[in-house]
Amino acid sequence: MRQGKRFLRGMTATVAVAAAASMTAAADVPQGSHASSGLKTTPVSAPAPVLVFDKNPSDPANSRLSVQRNGKILASWRAGSGDGSQNPCYKNHGWMPTGNWKINSRSTRYNGRLIKGYAIYLQDMTCKPGSKVKRTEMFIHSEMNRDGSQGGSEARRWDGPGDYRSNGCVKLAPADIKDLFKRLDQTGWPSHLRVVN
Repeated sequence: MRQGKRFLRGMTATVAVAAAASMTAAADVPQGSHASSGLKTTPVSAPAPVLVFDKNPSDPANSRLSVQRNGKILASWRAGSGDGSQNPCYKNHGWMPTGNWKINSRSTRYNGRLIKGYAIYLQDMTCKPGSKVKRTEMFIHSEMNRDGSQGGSEARRWDGPGDYRSNGCVKLAPADIKDLFKRLDQTGWPSHLRVVN
């Protein structure tokens, strides 16, 4: 009989220890976690930002380029496109056609004939649906030397508001395009530039 009581006391202690261990383990599992069910959880990453160029019909040289996420503007800069013409099919003059432009490449030390330094190279695209006119050699860029410094000649030196005009590319002030690169390096680069008006 004594052995039976000892056995029951031992069993009670074992059950109490097991229950405590179970409660401790449960407390270690974060709320909402599927760890206890054996399911793996994947952390939710923030969606990639969107790059949007919003053309201003009343002044194409005073349009806006913005970085957006979930409809919220994270940053915005003055930008221009074209030399004043709103005809997107007017090559080397008209503003950038509306649509989604794939970003082909980017560089902080681009070395083109006219474009140098910070530059984002965009795909070729027809100027509007059904047209055979393609807009080519389209960039987001500024005016600077290859190393990002200011040069002495017009194509390398930013003089002010008149330099927002272009042959169709989106143009930013030198400090603004550098800020754009810095922000997108931190948040992640979008795959396209969305052009709207």
